[in-house]
Amino acid sequence: MRGLLLIVVLALTGCGAESWLDHRGNVVSRADMNGRWLVVNYWAEWCAPCLEELPELNALAEAYPRVMVLGIHFDRAEGEALRELSERMGIEFPVMGHDFAEAYGLPLPQVLPTTYILNGRGQIVHSLQGPQDEAGLLALLSEPAGS
Repeated sequence: MRGLLLIVVLALTGCGAESWLDHRGNVVSRADMNGRWLVVNYWAEWCAPCLEELPELNALAEAYPRVMVLGIHFDRAEGEALRELSERMGIEFPVMGHDFAEAYGLPLPQVLPTTYILNGRGQIVHSLQGPQDEAGLLALLSEPAGS
């Protein structure tokens, strides 16, 4: 009986197929990210350089579908508060929770903004401190994401 219960639990949880909800309640799964560059940006509303780089990250997310831009609110806002804050900040890309960062092994940054670039296998290949721009990020994304 205990074995059957374990099988049911594994089936219901997707058997390791991880997924998370973004600030709008949309499901973002690990399968959505496989083979794609991930640009994961930690931000906070009190961080002036974070505010300066948000339009650059929005532009990157819109213009380059092979790149998945994701945000993480440094101060851990969740639910409706995170949605309202992200909208007020003009963030157009998905904002994830700290559970997403933990699943990918992203360290909590000591400086904001911090941007992590992950390859198509989910490995950190760049850790960038300070505000970034679209051109600078694209230069780092010139190799195939799967490598």
